[in-house]
Amino acid sequence: MAYDEYLEERIKNVLDSRSIEYEDKKMFGGLCFLVDDKMCIGIIHDQLMARVDPDREQELISKPGAKPMDFTNRPMKGYLYVDPTAIDRDDELEFWVEQCLAFNPQAKSSKRKKKK
Repeated sequence: MAYDEYLEERIKNVLDSRSIEYEDKKMFGGLCFLVDDKMCIGIIHDQLMARVDPDREQELISKPGAKPMDFTNRPMKGYLYVDPTAIDRDDELEFWVEQCLAFNPQAKSSKRKKKK
């Protein structure tokens, strides 16, 4: 299993319940949810990958189970991993999805490569 499929369904339920349009895309050996063509939230193995406001990163990292995303052995600004134990309950998962959705309008879209 490359990523937690149960967590995928839970995230989809939260997004669908809020009528958020999204695209799910396999990336980084996991799954990312794009909102407005911008990476918003994802799953790497069994961890939640949260794209959050970099100005709130230190505040959010103090939450239980949150840690810097160091996918390339260098922390990525504005991205956090959240351990499965910290999103066990629906309200915990909803908190993190809300943080990602709140930052999404300010997030920069990655430039798409032109197809040859």
